[in-house]
Parts: sequence; structure tokens; C-alpha cells
Amino acid sequence: MEERDLQKLLSEMSLDEKIDQMLQLNGQFYSEDSEVVTGPMKQFGINEKQINQAGSVLNVTGARNVKRIQDNYMKKNPHKIPLMFMADIINGYRTIFPMPLAQGCTFDTDLAKEIAAVSAREAARAGIHVTFSPMVDLVRDARWGRVMESTGEDTYLNCCFAQAMVEGYQGEDVGSKDTLAACVKHFAAYGLPTAGREYNNVELSERTLRDNYLPAYEAAVKAGCEMAMTSFNTINLIPVTGHSYLTRDILRGEMGFEGVLISDWASIAEMVNHGYAHDKKDAAYKAIVAGVDIDMMTDCYTNNLKKLVEEGQISEELIDEAVMRILKLKNKLGLFENPYKGADEIEDERAEIPEEHRKLARRAAAESFVLLKNDGLLPISKDSLEKGHRKIAFIGPYIFEKNMNSTWSFFVNTEDNVTIEEALKANGYNHNISLAKGSTILSPGDYVPGFAYNSYCDATEDELNQMRLEAVRKAKEADLVVMALGEHREQSGEGASRADITIPKVQMELFNAVYEVNKNIAVILFSGRPLDIRDINDKARAILEVWMPGTEGGNAIVDVIFGHTPPGGRLAMSFPYSVGQVPIFYNEFNTGRRLTQDNERTRCISKYLDIPNTPLYPFGYGLTYTDFQYSNITLSSNVLKSDTAIEARVAVTNIGNLAAKEVVQMYIQDLVGSVVRPIRELKGFKKILLQPGETQVVSFEINCEMLKFTDINMNFVAEHGQFKVYIGQDSTTENEAEFEFIK
Repeated sequence: MEERDLQKLLSEMSLDEKIDQMLQLNGQFYSEDSEVVTGPMKQFGINEKQINQAGSVLNVTGARNVKRIQDNYMKKNPHKIPLMFMADIINGYRTIFPMPLAQGCTFDTDLAKEIAAVSAREAARAGIHVTFSPMVDLVRDARWGRVMESTGEDTYLNCCFAQAMVEGYQGEDVGSKDTLAACVKHFAAYGLPTAGREYNNVELSERTLRDNYLPAYEAAVKAGCEMAMTSFNTINLIPVTGHSYLTRDILRGEMGFEGVLISDWASIAEMVNHGYAHDKKDAAYKAIVAGVDIDMMTDCYTNNLKKLVEEGQISEELIDEAVMRILKLKNKLGLFENPYKGADEIEDERAEIPEEHRKLARRAAAESFVLLKNDGLLPISKDSLEKGHRKIAFIGPYIFEKNMNSTWSFFVNTEDNVTIEEALKANGYNHNISLAKGSTILSPGDYVPGFAYNSYCDATEDELNQMRLEAVRKAKEADLVVMALGEHREQSGEGASRADITIPKVQMELFNAVYEVNKNIAVILFSGRPLDIRDINDKARAILEVWMPGTEGGNAIVDVIFGHTPPGGRLAMSFPYSVGQVPIFYNEFNTGRRLTQDNERTRCISKYLDIPNTPLYPFGYGLTYTDFQYSNITLSSNVLKSDTAIEARVAVTNIGNLAAKEVVQMYIQDLVGSVVRPIRELKGFKKILLQPGETQVVSFEINCEMLKFTDINMNFVAEHGQFKVYIGQDSTTENEAEFEFIK
């Protein structure tokens, strides 16, 4: 359709019809038995006509079901305006890839773009038009369950992944059959809830908001994302869903976002709970004034906007503006010409996952694994097993666990997943290997409410004792023990904030029992967040963090621990020494009494009395199966001007015996500013592959844009002065050089 056709369509719609386009309902309103589900209809206070005219639906699965709903909807819609189908396609549809935080650990945006493209292809064939992804919220508090859905604690890294994911989902043409419209979320600063508790309020200065939290959303907007979602939290004590300054002035005004803005689930109505709106009518008023186009899963808009127009509190033009954005998106998606878009029953219902998708999932998982510790235990030699030189016991509940998916993997068939046990057999590791479960994932008494089901431990104490005894016996007979441990998949994700971020007690009891009989332990650690692993770190000789790796998790783990593929990940989020440190992140600020080696025994210093200030493992950290050596930094000039750039170079050499990838990271420090500046900030990274003995010169351009921040007058500028550049293996590198910026 041309825009004039959309304008004509809009002019022909009644006010009720326009308002209903702004309503989003979930799939239960469109069941197969009846097109109108009376229970939810009564609960929401909406009628059959409103359901038949709602503009979009979420969480409907399957091409066949989508086509059925679309057919019935189009028959009843007076203007033949098609429905939009939306869903949370976070890290895959049928093929499940590593969770987003794990993808951030790859430091490989091309890989993330490829993952998003495959995810879009599978979801589009199932009839989905829009994904509620990427989530680009900056995350620095591991207590918050949704850190798994972000790409980490760094602003620059999140910007890079935001752009890559939007481009991957939307492709060259968002209307093609293999693409999805991307909805960036959650605008804004949802990743900073007070005390790490889900749905909590957010307190931060506007300077911090602008310099650290907003850039990734803007990167997604610049990449062309078609939608954005408001967050549940408050900023400056105003719920974001009714925060006109954020949504109209910043998102639409400063960032130039022209797409559709949707509320998160019931967040318009929740402004009443916040105490910001008197009732649903007041909430609807505040949301529409703030420019929210779609009300997800409440009757705030559909039962109140017409009254607000009739009473003269808002103009109908405000509604026209929102509905036109919705119609434009439907037009971009090509739904007026083909309401099914890419829906394809044959492709959607095919029995097997395409082999090329499995290969990508396997490679992505290995690239996301972070080797935290290795005292010579990994990789394991297959030859030594086959010749009988070593016996290995694989112990732990995750050896046999099929469900290695993150909590957002709603559409997966878990039977598609490859366990560690299955991968060992399939890859020919059959000699001198024993396996034992050892324990359940959750401890007795643990209860984790989930989206589809609740998780708990139903094993008896006697059963747990028998499992542990079998594991200890096999560990005692082995030369090496590989233990697959970690938190339950439902212990992270939305609604899964945790104050105690250790692995379940029953698994620690197993770990300690095995350690008593065999000290040669390599831990394969599953988690949806950085954990407090001090006890494991003190005793295990090797630790490989594998996150929630998805469909090909078992194969990728076997590839890495046996050295077929070296681990490729570097931490996108710091591992705290203790939960008492969080939020903890690398680019903090100095204080007037900063801790140094010279004053560590002094009382009145910014420090803890009982734990270190530094994380157990910092941002950017990760080992591999070789060692790298860095030269000193050389600069093309020691002076940078606003209209020039300088080049920073290092020579990186693989001084080990195995080929491996290295993530070369560049950080910049502004030594003195009109406001206090971070101790360093990531401004560039490059992932390179080096053969044994190979040297590669890696260069980075430094320009004025990299130095900009929100100054004392709230202007976004680069200030003249002295700067340090650091280039090395992680955020703690001391390989530095200094330059001066002259305006």
C-alpha cells in the first residue's frame, strides 16, 4: 500500500476500530474450540467485537494455528486489516542458541547477526511477524534474573550487539518471508532495579542514564528497529510507560525513533499500582500522551480512550498518530498483500532441525563458553583414554539433562537437544568413561515457580544418598572427574531474582563429597547469570562456564573439553567474589579514598573489611588452551585533534602449542574531566585467530567521538586533556600508552 492508501484506510475507520487496533491480546483469546474465550473476555472486561478487531496477538504458536486465527479474524474485520503476531524469540525458535548473555561473551557480532537471522527464519515460517528482542538493558547486578537476556555490563559492547541483532532479525527487507520486525526493549534502564529485585524502581542520574544506559537503545534505533517496548520500572519516580520526557522527547525526538511503541505486559494498568494513576482511565491518558501505541494485555485503551476523546481530554489526532504507526508497520511487513507473510506449515512442522542450523548452534555455543580456570586439566586427550592411560568419571545432574535452554525458549522441542551423555557416545568417547548423575539439580525444599510449570526436587533423601554414593565410587576409581553442575534453568530469567547466587546445596554436597576422594576435578558450570563460585573455584582445577547453551550444548561441551574446539568466550559480565559486591562492574569510578596496595591495611578507605573490592573474574576475562603475548602499544601520534584520528597498535603472538582465538580489547581512560570519569571504558575489540608461533598486528582507530560524554553542563562533548589507552586481554590490562586531545 502507498501511504495515501493507509491514510484513506485510517479515515474510513471508526474511533472504536482505531482504538481496537491499539489492543494486543494473547493467544488464549483465540482458542481452537472457540474464537472467543469467555473466561478471559469477562476477566478483562472486553467484548467479542473488541477481540475481533484487536490489532495484534502474542504467544500464538505454529503456522497452522496462525493461519486459522488470521483467516477467522480477516472474515470478521470490516476493513480486512490483518493481525500482527508477536512473540519472545530471544535466542532461537526451534533451534535454541546460547542465551544472549552468552552471545555477548563471544565478542562476535557477526555470529550474533547470523543467529538472529536463523531465529527469524524459523519463527517467520511459524507465522510470527515481530520478536520482542533484542533486550539491550545494561546489566550489572547478578541478582537480577534477566541478566541472561542482556549482552552484558558494558555500554559499547551492548551497542554493537544491539545493532547486529536488529540487522539479523530484519535483514535487508523486513517484509520478506524469512525476517521478523525487531522490538528493542526495555526502554529504559530496566536493568538497574533496586536491590536486583524484578519489577523494582530505578534510581540513577540523568548523566548516567545518558552515558551508560541509553546508547544501546539508540544503536538499535539507528539500526532500524521497527518497534520499541517500554519498561516496568520508574525513572525519576515516573513509570516509564507514562514518561513523556523519555518516550517522546528522548526516544522519538532525540533518537529519531519513528516506529511502534508498545507497553510491556499490563504496564499501563500497573501505573495504578505505582500510585501514578488514579485508575485505568487515568493510566490510559498518561500512556497515550506519552506516545505508547499498543496496550499489551489490558483493557485500559480499549475501554477508556473513547471516553477521553469524547470528554475532550485528548484529541482524536493523538489516536490517529498511534494507529497510523501500527498500519505502517503492518504495511512494511507486507501483511495487506499476504496476511500470512512467511507462515509455512511444511517448514514449521518438519521433523528435523536443519543440519546447518545445528552446526551454527554448536559453533555458537563453543564460542560462548568461558574458561575461567585451568590448572593443566583441559583439554583432555582422547588418545590417553583409548590407550587406557586415563579413566574419566562424568558426574553431575547436567550430564544427562536435556533441557539446557534458557527460560525464554518457549517453542523448543526439548527432545531436539543433545545431552553431554549423548554427545560422548555420538563423538566416539566410549573408552574408560563412567557416568553418574550424583544428585538432582534442585535441593529438597527448593521450589521455583515457572512460566509453564513449577520446578522442585521430588527425590527422597535415600535416593539422593544412593546417587551420591554411586558418584563417589566412580570418582574414586577415576583419574579425572568432569562435573556438570549449575543452577536450574528456571532460577534465572524474568521473575527469578536471587539473593543467594550460589549453585543449589545438594550439588555442592555432591561436589565436596567427590573432592574428598579425587582432587582432579574439572567443573562444567551451567548458569543464567554470573554466580558466586568461591568454594568451587578454591577446589576445582578447571572451570568452564557454559551458561545455558541450547540445542547443541552437549556436542559443543564435548568439542571443547576434548580440545577439538578451543573455548572462545570472554566474560561480558563480571563474576562477583561475593553477592555482597553487586552491582559490580569494571568501569567504576575512583573515589577520594580509593584502595591501593599501599593503603590496603588502612581503615578509612573505600573497601570491604571481609572481602576484596575486585570481582572473582573481571569483564573481558577468559582463558583458552594457549597463551598470548602482547607488545607495548605504539601510537601513530601522541596528539589527537577533533578533525583527525590516531592509530593504536599492538603485536599479539601465540606463544603456545595450539591454535586459538584471542579477543583483543581496547579501553580508554579520561584522566581529568569536568565530572568524574570512569577508570576505563571499552572502545574497541577484535577477535583474531592465531596459529602457534604466529604474530598479528592489531590496530584500533581512536577518534574524538570515542571521548565524548555528558559534561558538567549536560552537553555531550569531548573535553581536551590527557587520556590513557589500554590494549590487552581483559579489563584489568596494564598495557598502556598516553595521548593528549586538543580541540
